[in-house]
Amino acid sequence: MGAKKKVTRIVLDTNVLVSALLFQGELSKIHMLWKKGVIVPLLTKETFNEFQKVLVYPKFSLTAEEIKSILQEEVLPFFEVVDQTESAAGVCRDPDDDKFISCALSGGACIIISGDKDLLAVGRYKKISILHPNDLTRRF
Repeated sequence: MGAKKKVTRIVLDTNVLVSALLFQGELSKIHMLWKKGVIVPLLTKETFNEFQKVLVYPKFSLTAEEIKSILQEEVLPFFEVVDQTESAAGVCRDPDDDKFISCALSGGACIIISGDKDLLAVGRYKKISILHPNDLTRRF
């Protein structure tokens, strides 16, 4: 048998995740990376709840059925839901962004993908690199 392919565990911030799923363009390439099994995105209960809240924003005009389909067909089969076992409180300038670092720490992710200036300003935390989405699409 051949050697197992190493899959990169990552965390996508909510805006990147929503953009990858709902819009065509550079970020939609990230969607294809997880569908092909090149990356395994991680979620915690907290990051998943935020994602669900954002999907119902009126600006996206998604029906309840469309949201259900996105979750059941595009997210849950490909994402790993991890228990938050570690906390990164106080790492980011915006405390609301600490949940993404906590998710990465808890799930053993080595990369967080974000367009958020507060997360990007951290740059690196422990063994986690915080990268712009373009950096991920160039890497893969």
